[in-house]
Amino acid sequence: MAEFTLELNDDQKQVRDWIHGFAADVIRPAAAEWDEREETPWPVIQEAAKVGIYSLDFYAQQFFDPTGLGIPMAMEELFWGDAGIALSIVGTGLAAVGVLANGTEEQIGTWIPQMYGDAADVKVAAFCSSEPDAGSDVAAMRTRAVYDEAKDEWVLNGTKTWATNGGIANVHVVVAAVDPELGSKGHASFIVPPNTPGLSQGQKFKKHGIRASHTAEVVLEDVRIPGHCLLGGKDKLDDRLARARERVKAGGGERVKNAAMATFEASRPAVGAMAVGTARAAYEVALDYAKTRTQFGRPIIDNQGIAFQLADMRTQIDAARLLVWRASWMASAGKPFTSAEGSMSKLYASETAKKVTAQAIQILGGNGYTREYPVERMHRDAAIYTIFEGTSEIQRLVIARTLSGMPIR
Repeated sequence: MAEFTLELNDDQKQVRDWIHGFAADVIRPAAAEWDEREETPWPVIQEAAKVGIYSLDFYAQQFFDPTGLGIPMAMEELFWGDAGIALSIVGTGLAAVGVLANGTEEQIGTWIPQMYGDAADVKVAAFCSSEPDAGSDVAAMRTRAVYDEAKDEWVLNGTKTWATNGGIANVHVVVAAVDPELGSKGHASFIVPPNTPGLSQGQKFKKHGIRASHTAEVVLEDVRIPGHCLLGGKDKLDDRLARARERVKAGGGERVKNAAMATFEASRPAVGAMAVGTARAAYEVALDYAKTRTQFGRPIIDNQGIAFQLADMRTQIDAARLLVWRASWMASAGKPFTSAEGSMSKLYASETAKKVTAQAIQILGGNGYTREYPVERMHRDAAIYTIFEGTSEIQRLVIARTLSGMPIR
C-alpha cells in the first residue's frame, strides 16, 4: 500500500505533462466547433487512440497506479482541455468500471477490449442505469431481466435514459431488475454485445452543456443475451439475492450493494477530478484576463473586488483537488469510505466548478457572456457535475446517512 503523498513522482509528472499537451494542442482547438455541432468528435477520439490516451492499456495503467492518483490526474488534465470532448474520450470508462467492479476475470478480458477497439477502428461503450422514472430513485427501476433457463439466456425489456454513448456504443452495460420485490437489492448488470437484436437508440438529447458528448435513450425490446453476459455470473447473483431475501424476512437492513451503486462509488472521485479540471480552466482564463484587461488606467486585478474573487477561486479549486486525491488514495489503498469521502469529493468539486465558472464569467464581464471566450461554455459544462452520477442532493444524503447511521430521507 502506497503512503499518501501530495507530491507526484517523476513518472506521474511525465504522464501529466503528456496529457496536458494533448489537451492543449488537440482538444482545446476543437472544443468550440464540436460544442456547436453537438456531435461525437470521432476524429479527436481517434487522435487520442493513436497517441495511446484512448486505450485499455492507458486506463489500466492509471487505474492500477498504487498511489490512486493516476485516474484523477488524467481526468483533471483532459477536462481542463474541454469537458464535452473529454467526456467523449473517457465516457467508455464508466462502462469499463462497471465490468471491473462486478465482472469475472473472463468477462473483464473479453468485453473491455471490445469497448475501445483500436486506433484504426475506435469503439465506445455505454453504461445504462438511469430511467425516465428512476434516476436518483434507483428502487423505481422498471427495466426487467428475466432468465430463460431452457435456453440459458436473459431477456431484457425497458428503456434507459441519459446514457453517455447510448445507442452508438459497441458494448452496452445495462442495469436491470431481476427481483423487483427487493428494490435496488434485486438489480444486476448485464453485457449487451454488439449488434444484439432488440436494442435501439431512442431520443438523442440536445443539452445545455457537454454537447460534444452523445447522450441518448436506449430502448430494449425482448433483448436476448447469453447467460454468461450476466456480470459476476448467476451463482454469485443467486447467492446475493438469497442473502437479501433472508435479511428482508428478518427485518434487518440490507447491506449488500447493488451493481450500479458499486460502479458509482468507484467513479465519484474521478467525476470530482473532472470538475476540478473545468474549474481550473475557467480560473486560468479569468486570471489571465484580469492581468491584461485595463479599466481606469490599470489592470482590473489591481482591484480587491477582482483579486479576492480569484483568491477564493484558487483556494476552492485546491481544496476540491485535495478531497478528490484523498478519496482516490483511500479507494486504491482499500480503505473504506467510513465518512462517505467519495461523495464528499464529488459534492465539493462539483459545486466548486459551478461557482468558479460563474465567477469567471463575472470577471470577464460582457466578454464572458459571449462565445468569443470559453468561460461561458465552461459554465454550461460545469452544470452537469452536480447532476450526473448522483446529484449534489444525493451526495449530501449519502454523507449524512453515513455520518449519522440514520435512514435520513
